[in-house]
Amino acid sequence: MPASEPTIVATSMGFFSRHRGPWDARPSQLFDLMAELAQAGDAPRVCYLNQAVGDQPTSFTVFYGAFAGTRFRPSHLALYPMPNVEDIRAHLLAQDIIWVGGGSVANLCAVWRVHGLPDILHECWQAGVVLGGVSAGSICWHLGGATDSYGPTLRPFTDGLGWLPYGNGVHYDSEDQRRPLMHRLVADGTLPTSHCTDDGVGLIYRGTRLAEAVADREGVAAYELARAEDGTVRETRIEPRLLPARPA
Repeated sequence: MPASEPTIVATSMGFFSRHRGPWDARPSQLFDLMAELAQAGDAPRVCYLNQAVGDQPTSFTVFYGAFAGTRFRPSHLALYPMPNVEDIRAHLLAQDIIWVGGGSVANLCAVWRVHGLPDILHECWQAGVVLGGVSAGSICWHLGGATDSYGPTLRPFTDGLGWLPYGNGVHYDSEDQRRPLMHRLVADGTLPTSHCTDDGVGLIYRGTRLAEAVADREGVAAYELARAEDGTVRETRIEPRLLPARPA
């Protein structure tokens, strides 16, 4: 069964390292939550979109390795050098979860638009496929956020899909430029009210409403940044629900 209402999971989380090297990962408990939100049953179908790093082959290897031996049925959609599936729309609509990886959000959205992905993904969202992602895969659903798409000095990005009418800040606690730039962008009106996540935190949107924040660890949070009448920015901490750990 599809999700009971359109659902997006926008995060600074997703996979854990097994400490046996950078290419050895396992899915966090977030994927169990997304399967539950999708009402996916015993064998959830999850498709990986990796265009934020140009469909880097090693990322697909990590993705399939992470889900090996789990109840999830993984697949991927590549667009470089051409689509790897004959019917993109049919493939994506057949999923329970669509997961978007991190990288360049500017390149991600540009490539999606060339291939008509926004219309297809919007149809998936409305049909009850749970959309999710990390970093660039979080910002893309919003109006924009702070990005390193243009170089190591972060810059504003305001060309997201905009289905969620907010700004979005990721890696809020782990990258020094993130918090001050998000504050400036909200203060000067470049971005509207914005939702930000520490590493290990995800935002659950039901429709366009922020329903809750969730976390895979203690001591982290989400935040709402809102511009006051005097032009200052009010930062409100949102305490996340700690998700139960997955079996090792």
